Amino acid sequence: MSKKHILIIEDEPAIADNILLALTQEAFESYWAKTLQEAWDFLKKHQTHLILLDVGLPDGDGFSFCQKLRQHLETPVLFLTARSSEVDRVVGLEIGGDDYVTKPFSPRELVARVKAILRRSQEKPQKNSSTNHPTSLKLGPFILEESKRLCTYFDKSLSLSAHEFNLLKVFLKAPGRVFDREQLLSKAWTHPESVLDRTVDAHIKSLRAKLKEIAPQEEAILTHRGVGYAMRENW
Repeated sequence: MSKKHILIIEDEPAIADNILLALTQEAFESYWAKTLQEAWDFLKKHQTHLILLDVGLPDGDGFSFCQKLRQHLETPVLFLTARSSEVDRVVGLEIGGDDYVTKPFSPRELVARVKAILRRSQEKPQKNSSTNHPTSLKLGPFILEESKRLCTYFDKSLSLSAHEFNLLKVFLKAPGRVFDREQLLSKAWTHPESVLDRTVDAHIKSLRAKLKEIAPQEEAILTHRGVGYAMRENW
């Protein structure tokens, strides 16, 4: 199995050194960028499987960088930041982040989260399991291909983060069923116990916005106030 390449964007050498050491011990190939410009130059030339992104950097903020990144790449992003407020967590996830770790953090926890994100992004159905786990889901204007982690909506490709894809898959497998936040967390996140309930709301808001860009008149994901969310059943 080829090594996974991880880009660390962090301006504090002590923190970067600890991350590099922890990732190296787990056989990851890592590169350290001290600024956003240095990181962007690296991404233009090299394949990267995951980005560890500090929010506060000398030449800009990580949130803006993530928004710019999402216009070109779907590389998973794990935010590293000293900001611990719920608002900052929600903003980070809403703009396309896949996870969020606050400083100070345990290198072991960080590595565990890195592995979880990589598993989700690379997850593929096992051979001979298509009978119980179909690789393609179709509902109305949606076509979702699990093995390729691709989804089209009204024949247009959707650019989805790992969690948005997982949420959409949950909804498409059970149209009309109402899922509460806890159920969605358990089905779409690897470590739901470490994620805020409002994270679900943030990702659904982002997912809805992407669907609206393609079909403004359609309401695909319905809100059942006080209960949860459901995929529209009749198309």
